[in-house]
Amino acid sequence: MEEKKDFRPSYLSLYESGLLKERVERLHEFLKSCALCPRRCGVDRTMGEKGYCGAAELPMVSSAFAHFGEERPLVGVYGSGTIFLTHCNLKCVFCQNYDISHEARGEVISTEELAKQMIALQAKGTHNINFVTPTHYVPQIVGALPRAVEMGLEIPLVFNCGGYESMDVIRLLEGIFDIYMPDYKFTDPKSAERYLDAPDYPDVVKAVLKEMHRQVGVLKVDSRGIATRGLLIRHLVMPGGEGESKRVFEFIAGELSPDSYVNVMEQYRPEYRASEFAEIARTITGSEYIEAVRLARGAGLSRGF
Repeated sequence: MEEKKDFRPSYLSLYESGLLKERVERLHEFLKSCALCPRRCGVDRTMGEKGYCGAAELPMVSSAFAHFGEERPLVGVYGSGTIFLTHCNLKCVFCQNYDISHEARGEVISTEELAKQMIALQAKGTHNINFVTPTHYVPQIVGALPRAVEMGLEIPLVFNCGGYESMDVIRLLEGIFDIYMPDYKFTDPKSAERYLDAPDYPDVVKAVLKEMHRQVGVLKVDSRGIATRGLLIRHLVMPGGEGESKRVFEFIAGELSPDSYVNVMEQYRPEYRASEFAEIARTITGSEYIEAVRLARGAGLSRGF
């Protein structure tokens, strides 16, 4: 593939230096008193205990395939090599993947099998390996990486997350993930508590976005427009959420960069438990989406929508 000549993932240098092995060991320690996300449950997952997210020691995968429905810079020509992981550290009442994230429909696999899935996706020509909801499985993902490298992995890794991350963990991922793709859902602690069960989400995600931006910068693409490195931020437009959207865009443009790639997402629908909350028990209107895009442009953003 052309992109292999144009770009060399950071994790290859980390592997060659021996530092990747050290990161694997340090991240594994997080499982013994689980502190992989801000909830810091403290359970020993290596002994079978489960915390808030419900994940055990081994990774559980729902599906792995070449995905053509992701953002264009990830999809490129041959798709994004997407691995959907089960469980989640957020309890979004409007979750559109609740059967995977909440009901944990998937298969438990070993790290060796996870490495083989990465290689199989690369063999299909995918431009990246895109881990969906990786937060609570970071040690297992990074633990599978050395084996994947030995088998020939050489495409970028995507950290496709909800934004509710441990800063300690994200710092340990520097030089491993070349592409970060977090959600930025809410700026209001009351909204975050009501819909995510995480009132500290707004403060957490701001710090996390700054750290991700420090590590990889704005999204960079090759001559074909395919992402190689950088930060890609998703913001889901919610019913009546103009104020939230405005503050999200202003933070991104002002605190990160006006060149940030932001996917202003229009696909909100009242899934899972959303019907229990009258104010979000409907789809968004066309005018609400148009207003969100106007607000993004007004904040100085121009990439991704």
